[in-house]
Amino acid sequence: MFSCSRREAFAILGAAALRASRAQTAGDPWAGVDAIRRRIRPPQFPDRDFPITNYGAKPDGRTDCTEAIRSAIDAAASAGGGRVVIPLGVTMTGAVHLKSNVHLYLPKEATVRFLPDPKLYPLVLTRFEGIECMNYSPFVYAYNAQNIAITGGGTLDGQANCDQWWPWSGKAGCGPAGPNQRKARAALLDMAEKGVPVEKRVFGEGGYLRPMFVQPYRSANVLIEGITITNSPMYEMHPVLCRNVTVRDVTVSSHGPNNDGCDPESSTDVLIEGCVFDTGDDCIAIKCGRNADGRRLHAPSENIVIQNCTMKDGHGGVTLGSECTGGIRNVYAQDCRMDSPHLERVLRFKDNAMRGGVIENIYMRNIEAGQVAGPAIDVDLNYEEGPNGPYPPLVRNVRVENLTLRQCRKALSLRGYPSAPLRDFVLRHCTFEHAAEPNAIEHITGLILEDVRINGEVAQASRPA
Repeated sequence: MFSCSRREAFAILGAAALRASRAQTAGDPWAGVDAIRRRIRPPQFPDRDFPITNYGAKPDGRTDCTEAIRSAIDAAASAGGGRVVIPLGVTMTGAVHLKSNVHLYLPKEATVRFLPDPKLYPLVLTRFEGIECMNYSPFVYAYNAQNIAITGGGTLDGQANCDQWWPWSGKAGCGPAGPNQRKARAALLDMAEKGVPVEKRVFGEGGYLRPMFVQPYRSANVLIEGITITNSPMYEMHPVLCRNVTVRDVTVSSHGPNNDGCDPESSTDVLIEGCVFDTGDDCIAIKCGRNADGRRLHAPSENIVIQNCTMKDGHGGVTLGSECTGGIRNVYAQDCRMDSPHLERVLRFKDNAMRGGVIENIYMRNIEAGQVAGPAIDVDLNYEEGPNGPYPPLVRNVRVENLTLRQCRKALSLRGYPSAPLRDFVLRHCTFEHAAEPNAIEHITGLILEDVRINGEVAQASRPA
């Protein structure tokens, strides 16, 4: 059940990574973007429709249409592919499982609301905080599928709130104290460290591990475009072990715990463009597995382009981690707008010495930022376990150009370990205004500040502690 062609797929993609690295060493790190963009091609579908109303769905906001949607998807897949059409109105459903060559289409005045009954989300292979397990199905899920899409101007509403789903996080401030994920989360981490086979890491009922919202798993040629996603139990869009992924013109508005906007994990050739993120956690968080499970799979996230996005509330605009054991490389973020007193950082790295991994070749340019609440660029290697582990992370080759920020707590918080310093950080043509505190810079080699101004003064690459 769990065998896959990951080794073969990543061998093919290794040549792409090599070309990108050569472009970087040739002097223009941004030359890699065009090569990545050429490889990312949206899926194509046969010109035939499968309206879910033909299979018994009623968009009345009351009728459970889970079986009708499943029947329409099965019919489309059996016919060789096509468009499964959601009608105008409000369609209620449980888990939606896409299949190869199926395009789920929601027109502008269509809303799909996901019923809050956990029994409607059967156990599937999924990833929870970077660890594989059997848990509740994501609301929209695909496993080992080719050519899938979710498009249109409609809305996916998870109906998560402080009465349902969110209290399972166990975090204060959302709903009354009750059963939560803490025990199961610790058990899952322990299973992974002990090498328990994935098929025996069974959760679901009684575990309280929240499902993700949209999660294509081990899939290729994925398109998510034009929709609005709101009120998610956990991560909103979470492609795992995928390749050729496009996320375009999506609006995310969800302020629950761990409500990351888009989290490509162990995925290759990903384009995120034209999206609006207003989230309860990181707007975009690139991940690649955690601890022993990340080392077992050894699948990096690489060749990711982020452009023309707007980040409102969130912990970080563009974040690397915290699950980054498998490695993250060749990430390009450009032409984005970030501004909110509730957005904490522009560029965030979070890792520790239990997770480890290499984060490298991270490029950001042409970022217009208004206000952020914390440090604009933050490298936090003391996240959770901090330095207490045998796998010190390596963060190297980071370039930030043409970043303008009007207000922040501090411009830079760059803190490596004495035994594992940060390496080769370059900032060029950046302006940080109204920084309330001085930089925090420790254990870094190769820090270059060129035409960088903080509170009107030219910043110097002072000798780190």
